[in-house]
Amino acid sequence: MPPTRKKNNSVGGTATPARQAPTKKKKAVANTEVKSLQKTLDDSLPALLAKAKTGLMPKNIKPMLATLVDKPFDDPDWVYEVKWDGYRALGFVKKGRVQLLSRNNKSFDKKFYPIHDMLTTWKADMLIDGEIVALDEQGNSNFNQLQNWRSEADGELAFYAFDILWYNGKNVMGLPLTERQAILKQVLPQEDDRIRISNVFDVPGTEMFTAAEKMGLEGIMAKRADSVYTSDLRSKEWLKIKVNKRQEVIIAGFTKNEGSSKTFSALLLAVHEKGKLKYVGKVGTGFSDKRQQEMMELFKPLIVKKSPFAEAIDVDKPSRFRKRMGAKPTWLKPQLVCEVAYAEITDEGVFRHPSFEGMREDKKAGEVVRETESDTKKVVMEVNKKDKPAAILTKAPKDKGRKTLLNPTDETQTRNIKGHDLKFTNLSKVYWPKEGYTKRDMFNYYYQVAEYILPYLKDRPQSLNRFPNGITKPGFYQKDVKGKSPGWVSTFPYTTSDGVKKEFLVGDNEDTLLWMASLGCIEMNPWFSRIQSPDHPDYCVLDLDPDKNTFNQVIKIANAIKDLLDAMGVPCYCKTSGSTGMHIYIPLAAKYTYDQSQMFGRLIVEDIQRQYSSFTSVERLVKNRKGKMYLDFLQNRPGATLACPYSLRPKPGATVSMPLHWDEVKPGLKMSDFTIKNAPARLRETGDLFKPVLGKGINLQAALAKYPKQLR
Repeated sequence: MPPTRKKNNSVGGTATPARQAPTKKKKAVANTEVKSLQKTLDDSLPALLAKAKTGLMPKNIKPMLATLVDKPFDDPDWVYEVKWDGYRALGFVKKGRVQLLSRNNKSFDKKFYPIHDMLTTWKADMLIDGEIVALDEQGNSNFNQLQNWRSEADGELAFYAFDILWYNGKNVMGLPLTERQAILKQVLPQEDDRIRISNVFDVPGTEMFTAAEKMGLEGIMAKRADSVYTSDLRSKEWLKIKVNKRQEVIIAGFTKNEGSSKTFSALLLAVHEKGKLKYVGKVGTGFSDKRQQEMMELFKPLIVKKSPFAEAIDVDKPSRFRKRMGAKPTWLKPQLVCEVAYAEITDEGVFRHPSFEGMREDKKAGEVVRETESDTKKVVMEVNKKDKPAAILTKAPKDKGRKTLLNPTDETQTRNIKGHDLKFTNLSKVYWPKEGYTKRDMFNYYYQVAEYILPYLKDRPQSLNRFPNGITKPGFYQKDVKGKSPGWVSTFPYTTSDGVKKEFLVGDNEDTLLWMASLGCIEMNPWFSRIQSPDHPDYCVLDLDPDKNTFNQVIKIANAIKDLLDAMGVPCYCKTSGSTGMHIYIPLAAKYTYDQSQMFGRLIVEDIQRQYSSFTSVERLVKNRKGKMYLDFLQNRPGATLACPYSLRPKPGATVSMPLHWDEVKPGLKMSDFTIKNAPARLRETGDLFKPVLGKGINLQAALAKYPKQLR
């Protein structure tokens, strides 16, 4: 969990002689002790309940809701909690009778019977507010697992209680949040681990948010410490800040691409906006074949001939970088709700590269509206009722419309990058002779894509692949930068087999990126792991390396790997190598060793090789492959590197290693589709498709349990 901020209650000083008058310091100590004791008395259960009104347990009550804001903040008048990834629920317990209700008063009694049955054992009467979650083997909440939960064989349930509304004849909704939390902590039975307190953390909000990002949590909650509980109110005194953008949406239909063997290719999504149903795009990733078949059973009774939208919708709309897929729509009555994760929303109001997270049986379609992020600074200032800013906000995102770093004429130019003066020389030197692309073009490219490529370089040792005289002249690798790099460049020490101490360069900000480029590093080659966890990679990579194969065969194998991983419930992401093949990444979040990653990669490629042995090989020696495509899993080892996402390649055409939508991985795709000239424009349209690779890692144990039995 997020680190706790330690309080220093010690007071220094020497003992005072018996007859000497008390000093101011001793008075201060006494005052502190009195206040501490008084707080202890004030926080006692009888004292707290005495402040509450007597009354019957509320009925037909709905939970208090939070306002979505765009940034974390620090403020001493607010407290911070984990935003759990589950179903909101109210637990009514009175004289052994229990109701477990959703935010829309839908019964969860039978659906989540272990929680309901456990609440019936409580002796005290109370009404609590919290979140039902399904826990994976690491103890993290997993919404997809919760959504598919049918019995205790499907995993462990837990109820995280974060508020109390009524206790033994006392309505505590009018007490300040901190006092309600103090009551909850004292009265909540905790003999059974299925009921847990959702802890409040004594840390700055920005620090809490950073910890949530690292742990792969959905986000954090910020609550005004003195806020009262108001039923069915979306309050600005409760705020939610999401690590990843997510939204409940209505399923308005589905599509099937021409020639696809899938049950369906994508869901057509909608929200209510100004009283009308608004199309917000489609989602084609995040569900397995089995899940699709289950969803189709829900769809069949809702199929209609007429579109639910007032305006005409082009469900197969092409873009500059995507051709028509031959998608045909099937419309549904807009009654089902699901949840999607997405990167951002376009100017047209459409979700950019969304991913299906699960069905939302606890939400009504009529209540689904577009959820927009409010400005944190304005909301907090409004709630705090102060004339000056009350919060320290995180930095605004970088401008996505960067132009160029260097002008087109001067041969030598100096630019200040992150406080460091970098000198760029010989800028007209041609690096790609056939196309005429220069050293200047390379610098401008990396400057334009810096915000996209840096997450894949930061904190990772680099293997410098240098081509100081362009791609047609010999290049060389450099690993040791000891004594050869500026003082502000981060390094990572290592010792050779001969006992010589050396240092890797470590990726950091764009100053480091552009300094590497100044060495003639046309491509960027980071480790799979970071210096904080050097023996634990952030992803497993499968490298499809063709020999005498066509690129269409590479595409065939990539899709076969995805189908196998889909069956195991394992997300995967693909990119062109920028050379001849493709790379498939599986997120691990540094939870496993390189050996474990390599063994998992081997399991996958050996199965694929058995299916396609006529043109694939897992032989390490080139001579033993006999011209077949090499399915390389051995890259998953310490110190190994590949050209990272958005890296240029020292190849004809100045190609780029480009992340792809899976529906782009089809015959007709070419490596030359993505180059130094069009990649920045594509990124402005698609955003970072590879972002999930650095997010929540897979559960390897759960994945192996789903490995097809016929392949064991």
